[in-house]
Amino acid sequence: MDCIAPMNPKSIARAAELLRRGELVAFPTETVYGLGANATNDTAVARIFEAKNRPSFNPLIVHVPDPETAAAYAVFTPMAEAIAARFWPGPLTLVLPRRPDCGLSRLTSAGLDTVAMRVPSHDRARQLLRSAGIPIAAPSANRSGLLSSTTAEHVADQLGDHVSMILDDGPCAIGLESTVLDLSEETPAILRQGGLPQEEIEDALGGPVAIASADDDAPKSPGMLTRHYAPSQPLRMNASTAQPGEALLGFGRVMEATKNLSPDGDLVEAAANLFAFLHALDTPDHDGIAVSPIPETGLGRAINDRLRRAAAVGETD
Repeated sequence: MDCIAPMNPKSIARAAELLRRGELVAFPTETVYGLGANATNDTAVARIFEAKNRPSFNPLIVHVPDPETAAAYAVFTPMAEAIAARFWPGPLTLVLPRRPDCGLSRLTSAGLDTVAMRVPSHDRARQLLRSAGIPIAAPSANRSGLLSSTTAEHVADQLGDHVSMILDDGPCAIGLESTVLDLSEETPAILRQGGLPQEEIEDALGGPVAIASADDDAPKSPGMLTRHYAPSQPLRMNASTAQPGEALLGFGRVMEATKNLSPDGDLVEAAANLFAFLHALDTPDHDGIAVSPIPETGLGRAINDRLRRAAAVGETD
């Protein structure tokens, strides 16, 4: 497709110029592909909402190349500094108080006094951020509520008419969105399970962390809506077998699986394959998608979170 360009120094420089001009550019991170816009430009940020058909009350994650840059836009407490030092760059988004004079578009925060910040570990994504020289608002590069994109082709299929450029650096390594940790209040809380397991955050904090509930009215971060990350076909969790017409997305030793997230039961492999396999099974050839049970531990929590939101009501058999 014409808008897809291999990610290299020349295409990164071109993409950086497009972003500075207020245009939309999709780019890979270690988690999923993001739909990027200049986070200081109201019109550019509004184009994200238009392209995704995204509710305007749903905040965006602002990407920067390093923690020092993040501190220009958000207020870091000693706890936030310690967490950032341990996990950035990486698949963790921090929700922090936004600086009053930070210059970020209010649309990035959906009018809240907080901002979601991330420093990705994808080397070429950080090259893009450094080259652009501006903070980049970048939710997942998909139509709102649908499956996230883990390849450039996924982006083109959903948003090809809305972006000026899609930088292609192959499939995303993690394949799940970042974990979102709210440090804007006294009690830390995970707002979205993701690519950084809960256990690692709890180890860093020295104890259990609160888990926020879904919020369809005023979410503090992406990924908090009840229904999200959904295929067009109905999805059923914790399925031992497929019903007539369903595709079976397996995990572990499932002989009848149409596709298997990880035959060896590896949660890292399963996370990396999740959205790609859901994309592949979300076709008119099937009446629905049944998914084998996934352990509720480590990255399994994030996988099950995505599946529950895709199923809307968390159906089981």
